[in-house]
Amino acid sequence: MNPRRIVTGHNAGGRAVVVLDEIVYPVTVDLLPGKAWHLLGGADKILTYSNDGSDAPTRSYFPSVGGFRFRFITFPPDGARPARDPVDLHAALREFEEKLPGMAAHMERKLPGMHTTGTVDCGMIIAGEITLELDDDVTVELKAGDTFVQNGTRHRWTNPSDAPATMCLVAIGAHHGGVTTNPG
Repeated sequence: MNPRRIVTGHNAGGRAVVVLDEIVYPVTVDLLPGKAWHLLGGADKILTYSNDGSDAPTRSYFPSVGGFRFRFITFPPDGARPARDPVDLHAALREFEEKLPGMAAHMERKLPGMHTTGTVDCGMIIAGEITLELDDDVTVELKAGDTFVQNGTRHRWTNPSDAPATMCLVAIGAHHGGVTTNPG
């Protein structure tokens, strides 16, 4: 899935116009084959409207307080790992940090995928089925059309199905006493 992104703004006369009409291609990394992130918009501070369609600069994968990220995320089935050549781990870690800056700092080493962020995450599953795992082995099964709001909770996503799952997510930077790695 490569979504089309339409951005509106204002012309010099103050009239509403389309300033950007483009296809957004995914960010992928060797460490997580089959997973894809489509960044559709974001900012690291409270915004002033951009009339030319330009994106606000962002420093990291997760937004700082007052900032936001809007993206699609695709999760391959848990057991599906495509055959590939051996990966240079150091190069793959550098690529991961370059393409998804700051994400690794939020991930728990002993429980892959489990993380906590200083964000309120609002989302909707747009294709497939996915499982939300919280503390104490609490799990929630979500399918296409289901929505969620996460308030800075420790969690991870798994896909026990046999098909990819895609979610649309808006992460809004918020104050969270338990998270010290968010920028800002």
